[in-house]
Amino acid sequence: MTARVAEGPLGRQARQRRAELEGRYPEIFSPPLLSRAIVLALLGAALALFLFGFWQLGFSFERVWRGLGRLGDFIPLMFPPNPETWARTEMYLWSLAETMAIAFLGTVGAAILAFPLSLFAAKTVVRSWVLRWPTRRLFNSVSGVDTLIWALIWINVVGLGPFAGVLAVMTSDIGALGRLFSEALEAADRKAVDGVTSTGGGPVSRVRFGIIPQVLPVMASQVLYFFESNTRSATIIGIVGAGGIGAHLSEQIRILEWQQVSFLVILILVTVAAIDWVSGKLRFAIMGRAPAGAAA
Repeated sequence: MTARVAEGPLGRQARQRRAELEGRYPEIFSPPLLSRAIVLALLGAALALFLFGFWQLGFSFERVWRGLGRLGDFIPLMFPPNPETWARTEMYLWSLAETMAIAFLGTVGAAILAFPLSLFAAKTVVRSWVLRWPTRRLFNSVSGVDTLIWALIWINVVGLGPFAGVLAVMTSDIGALGRLFSEALEAADRKAVDGVTSTGGGPVSRVRFGIIPQVLPVMASQVLYFFESNTRSATIIGIVGAGGIGAHLSEQIRILEWQQVSFLVILILVTVAAIDWVSGKLRFAIMGRAPAGAAA
């Protein structure tokens, strides 16, 4: 049946159209031999670099297999999950609430500081590169340092505890949220801005009534996503002394209390899953779209 279709009028038109396209864009249908050789050379170099990296870092299937065997020895020791005492359970729940507070305060603080800075980094708001360029470099520099590194820095500045964790999350997210906010501002539709301008609105009015209403739902959605992600990050930075449940998790792993480790892991997983579910609902509500299957 395919052959009959190819021999019919539709097939002839398709061949003619292809011949026209080949004549118009020969570099796409028949790229030069040099271009093909360059592409193959780049792919070969990337593959060689990939294999060299595994060899240089001592990758071994034997070590992976032995590690899986040791993991199989640990798993039975983790069941049943047991915090041992109610007092210890209360302590873990309080530390978990502390972790969530670190993530929430750090995310909200970063959003509050990143929003005004993002205005200076957006072309649609600030035309002069004198303000735009250093602001963008600031965002890149701050976001280029991981939250764990910021936690180590702030611990040495303000001491151990959740305050250092809040500052670490806030510092790391200022750069990332600032970049996302500025990109959202630049992607705003110019028609609304032109409408405000046509009514005599000045620069502040154009931003306030023409741009911000368009991008505010996107920004709110991004902040919710960062809060969800920072809940996991706050667990990690707790291991280095920045407060939260991570310190207890690290301690129980160090003293080989695997039943308590599994209890803490399950506690963290349930909390993150709940935050993910609530955050997803809020994001869909803010963006004005219902999740797939919601109508059913």
